[in-house]
Amino acid sequence: MKINIIGGGLAGVEASYYLLKKGYEVDMYEMRPIKMTGAHRTSNLAELVCSNSLRSNDLNNAIGLMKEELRILDSLIMNAAEYAKIPAGSALAVDREKFSNYIKTKLDSFSNFRLHNKEIQSLNTNEYNIVATGPLTSDHLMNNLKKIIQKDFLHFYDAVSPIISSDSIDMNICYKKSRYDKGEGDYINCPMTKDEYENFYDLIINSEKTKEKDFERKVFEGCMPIEDMAKRGKETMLFGPLKPVGLEYNNIRPYAVIQLRQDDAASSMYNIVGFQTKLKFPDQKKIIRTIPGLKKAEILRYGVMHKNNYIESPKILINGYRLKNYPKIFIAGQLSGVEGYVESAGSGLCSAINLDNFISKKSYLTLPEETMLGAMSKYVSTENESFVPMNANFGLFSQLSKKMKKKERRIYFSTRALKKITEFKKKNNI
Repeated sequence: MKINIIGGGLAGVEASYYLLKKGYEVDMYEMRPIKMTGAHRTSNLAELVCSNSLRSNDLNNAIGLMKEELRILDSLIMNAAEYAKIPAGSALAVDREKFSNYIKTKLDSFSNFRLHNKEIQSLNTNEYNIVATGPLTSDHLMNNLKKIIQKDFLHFYDAVSPIISSDSIDMNICYKKSRYDKGEGDYINCPMTKDEYENFYDLIINSEKTKEKDFERKVFEGCMPIEDMAKRGKETMLFGPLKPVGLEYNNIRPYAVIQLRQDDAASSMYNIVGFQTKLKFPDQKKIIRTIPGLKKAEILRYGVMHKNNYIESPKILINGYRLKNYPKIFIAGQLSGVEGYVESAGSGLCSAINLDNFISKKSYLTLPEETMLGAMSKYVSTENESFVPMNANFGLFSQLSKKMKKKERRIYFSTRALKKITEFKKKNNI
């Protein structure tokens, strides 16, 4: 039995890995490098376009819980992340190249895997397809999908942070420390006085943006450009990415702190945490070099803005990422309305589990809604007039009738979810 996986991102490779293990012939179609997108830099499978962080590892954090659920289900993405991880405090960050190379090598080890560097412009609805082309789906395929589902796509804009060379960071000014000392000082911190912060703020407010696109006003909150955040108020950044709490040095708390996170295993590159931006490159350079410790910063990649597309999933998908009217077509990844690396991988795995069950047993299999993977799948398929992309969060769970303190509630949710996913795996031979 042959299955087409359209797109070699996180959702696509995760779905492929599961189906390959089940013995299916998997044909993956990835248009890069034949046709590039506005955000990708390489032709690598599972390229991490924005941050190199897969976020928190804490089991009492929603994304940490989802990662553990994926580990229980033998996730390729989580195996790759473990192989390619680099220091990042309590978060899980990876070397991008090692991460992608591990995934490509693993998939290539299957004789039933074939990779085609080709743009798919239309779907054969009589074949089994998992569409995981992500938020940068080509115009041709988007137009074909619109005809199939008879709905317009929604969209928002996403932003990427600049990356600088570690050799250009002045460690006589900066210091290494993880927030609240969670980790071994895995972040480089650039401390600011009040005057330095106010100068930084004024420069951002008065800098020139790139030309606004047609519908750029809609930006995902989790990737808000730093200049948009600054416009919400002079102190807004102090409660966001520049928050100094937990980053005291020599018993002194700076007025503000800009953090740099390691971006590769060799520690040669660092990205500026929370500095997603659509400012013009000369202004970015000027602002970055006013940050204490970055006066001579060598900028390896400037921040950019790119369009993210997603479908109006609640009107189109059933629980499990399958099209309502086309039982052989699944839509996974950010195109389905999940937001984030881990969430995308999770949707790819869920769609593969359901496709396998549909083919082998002619029945449909949904993950328990008490798990974070199941709750996310339910969210994108539940009617919602104000549907927007969503990260994993405990608000996706049905709320408890009994009152609990926040920490106790999260522990309960986490313990219950891991029990449910383990039972699900055993019962269904996942």
